[in-house]
Amino acid sequence: MTAMEHARGGIDGLNPAEIEVLRLLAAGHTIKSIAARLGRTETAINERLRSARRKTGIGSSRELARLLEAQEIWDRKIDLLPPPAPANDGLPPASSGSGWTKGKIAMLFALPAAAAGLFLAAAATTPPAAPPAATITPARHSPLAGNWALDIARIPAEERPARVGIRFHHQPDGRWTTLVEVVTPDGASVHAGSTAATDGVPVPVTGTMANIDTVALRQPAANTLVMTLGKNGAPVSTRVYTVAKDGKSMTETIVWAGGALPKLETTHFTRVD
Repeated sequence: MTAMEHARGGIDGLNPAEIEVLRLLAAGHTIKSIAARLGRTETAINERLRSARRKTGIGSSRELARLLEAQEIWDRKIDLLPPPAPANDGLPPASSGSGWTKGKIAMLFALPAAAAGLFLAAAATTPPAAPPAATITPARHSPLAGNWALDIARIPAEERPARVGIRFHHQPDGRWTTLVEVVTPDGASVHAGSTAATDGVPVPVTGTMANIDTVALRQPAANTLVMTLGKNGAPVSTRVYTVAKDGKSMTETIVWAGGALPKLETTHFTRVD
């Protein structure tokens, strides 16, 4: 049995009390705030987490919480219907032959600050059509907004890109504009962009990444964005972006499609603006 299969089996064996604590932990609560919320002692909360770690074999409570959150998102499987043909917005069309490794595909959403500024200037000139009023989330401050750079030192050397960045821009109508670029070791660059409401409805992705053509977003908390990427109506991966309390670091938890059990990967970003 693989480590992932062991963890999945352990998650299936968690009791409701353990799952409740892990969900609150994934939402950004501390042991102290969870105890206050549930009317329990901090000792009792820590015991639930220790029990959950023993059952799954995962040594970190927060990693286990992210795994549980990603697994529940995957089990819900946001429906990815083929999107309408995107309008020509000046971005190059997706190329037909990519040949990327999984490590490069894992960095689908990143963009240097200069390129992000150009994209946002164009968007300000010709704003995308607003979704129906019922799907718009009121604008609010979120620590996700801004420019992020991948900590490439944590990527295996054989899959390590030269540079990866990501920009999240929160529109006044509540939608998120996501801008991406991956620069390979030989200097080649691919990029993507999208603007989507956090209603789980897929929208087209524009740019030069042939591996994806849609994105659907959910935002369960101000510091968390759930992104499901698709191709030809089928899911490619689901990614959970979670910003740390200090606002300076962000974790990307990736659940890959395919196979009886999804594969979990984690990458790390730092704020650059």
